[in-house]
Amino acid sequence: QVQLVESGGGLVQTGGSLRLSCAASGRTFSSVVMWFRQAPGKERESVAGISWSGGITQYADSVKGRFTISRDNPKNTVYLQMNSLKPEDTAVYYCAHEGLWGQGTQVTVSS
Repeated sequence: QVQLVESGGGLVQTGGSLRLSCAASGRTFSSVVMWFRQAPGKERESVAGISWSGGITQYADSVKGRFTISRDNPKNTVYLQMNSLKPEDTAVYYCAHEGLWGQGTQVTVSS
């Protein structure tokens, strides 16, 4: 079964950190992988993306300098390290690859 599985979400205080993981099964991450998020009542937005080699990354302005996307191709896993978290980072975070989406992982940042 081809699927993406996110993990690592949770409840954290303002200023805290979390590391999200996106693992692929039945598929190889052979190209760009993206992280998105969707907060209650808001549209889904892109957060970060990474090329296959990891040499090219991009971030939303709202997370630049705080979030870092990386990948481990032998493990077929992409990570999102989130530091200095803010309440406005609260959302369900999804990874996506070539039209396939994971089920999401909840991140809640308390003030």
